[in-house]
Amino acid sequence: MARVPYREQMLQVRENAIVEVVNRLLATKGYDLMTVDEVAAEAGLAKASLYKHFTSKDELAGAAMVRVLELAIAHVNELLKAPDRTPVAQLQSVVRWTLQVQLAGEMPSLPAQNSKLSASLRANRKYMDRLFELSDKLGAWIEQAQKDGQVDPALPSELVLYTLFARACDPVLGMLKASGQYSDPQMIEWLVATTFRGLAPGLPS
Repeated sequence: MARVPYREQMLQVRENAIVEVVNRLLATKGYDLMTVDEVAAEAGLAKASLYKHFTSKDELAGAAMVRVLELAIAHVNELLKAPDRTPVAQLQSVVRWTLQVQLAGEMPSLPAQNSKLSASLRANRKYMDRLFELSDKLGAWIEQAQKDGQVDPALPSELVLYTLFARACDPVLGMLKASGQYSDPQMIEWLVATTFRGLAPGLPS
């Protein structure tokens, strides 16, 4: 296996650090309030140096969104190594992971459908490829869970998929966290339960 030149390694380390900053800012401030100057300052770089890696704010946000999709795909691939688990249990694990990432302040806010960022992401081939890959993997579990009667088969599968994606930016988690009354595991399990069981008592998970 060819060794990666030291310079390329350093560039990748710097790029990863930039994306981590963008991830955090998108999670805490959102795309509209995030500035390139702020990203450069928090990454410890001159703005000109930042532009050697990413030429625009859209590129910065796109890289952060790609990164979180790649992490989600990696998590799903790990879950696929345990085929004895039911499809609904796998979907619940994905939701738990999503909420844990959000609690860690590392989940970028999903862009509004009519936002400039949303349009930019639709034109981002790498982002769209990762999004379709993740959707296909989750979609297979959703369809099987519906066949098994663990998820309502009357619901359109895309509605179930979008509901799972919505947990990535669920404001309920932030509000519960801000109250200071509940532990992280409590909040995560409550949101997983309401995602799959709704608010009615006694329904099977």
